[in-house]
Amino acid sequence: MPTDGRDHAGPSVDEGVRTLLLLMPRVVGRIKRSRVPRELQSLSLAPRHLSLLAYLLFDGPMSVNELADRLEIVPATASLMIGDLSRQGVIDRREDEADRRRTIVSVADDHRTAVEGWLAKGAEAWKKALQPLTPAQRRTFIDTLHVYERELNAADGG
Repeated sequence: MPTDGRDHAGPSVDEGVRTLLLLMPRVVGRIKRSRVPRELQSLSLAPRHLSLLAYLLFDGPMSVNELADRLEIVPATASLMIGDLSRQGVIDRREDEADRRRTIVSVADDHRTAVEGWLAKGAEAWKKALQPLTPAQRRTFIDTLHVYERELNAADGG
């Protein structure tokens, strides 16, 4: 075992922090420059909408409460976002046949192709980044991003 604080298979913690502090602003900047598809540009969609739409595309139609849980927001906030997207025709809302008190939401067919196109570049980049990793390495990477997000939120008082 090395005695200089390094694991010769990878960077030290401080080297990793330095590298990520330099890399993350470029990654975030690149994500922010991602263009909303032409068909969706007039709809004033924000990154928070992208997460909502991604859940609906990947996991299919779901209730407002299920979507709120996945987005880690309160149902009232989810309802506001869903109402906004519904008024713009991006998502459809319908009554749950099994429980008429529940509302089921899904991506509207008219916008499905555009939303899928919006997500495709990011999905393909993640696929190429994650493909060479073992399942355990993928789990570590994903868990690390969750911890990073949680610590940023805690530092901001959230």
